Amino acid sequence: MVEILVKNSGVVRLKAAGKAETGMLYAAEAEREIPFAIKRVYFMNGMPPDAVRGNHAHRTLTQIIFAAGGSFTLALDDGATKQTIKMSDPSCGIILGPHLWATMSEFSKDCVILIFADDYYDESEYIRDYAEFLEAIKQDTA
Repeated sequence: MVEILVKNSGVVRLKAAGKAETGMLYAAEAEREIPFAIKRVYFMNGMPPDAVRGNHAHRTLTQIIFAAGGSFTLALDDGATKQTIKMSDPSCGIILGPHLWATMSEFSKDCVILIFADDYYDESEYIRDYAEFLEAIKQDTA
């Protein structure tokens, strides 16, 4: 089990069913394994191994990120603590809460990233400048 060191995060475990001979099935139900009503689901694949994705935080959005296939490195930063997690277990998701800077890198060739979000896409939700992110954290704790 992954130990989460940063704020505004956590671990979600999906139940797995199946066996090696026939494959595995992982189920995620809103307000059960996923602790919110799901308003958006998206996935990423085909990232070159040296690509970097993310590099942003959100103002209020909460998401859960999974390595549905392959592996990648997830770097988290809450402004005070930084943590790096190797994502490769499709049953283990990491909660990306508000004001948590997230970066994905070191993608395996077969990497598929699956994300559940608690709200619809809104560009104004994104904090894409690290200095602005740090300022938002200060205002949030003041």
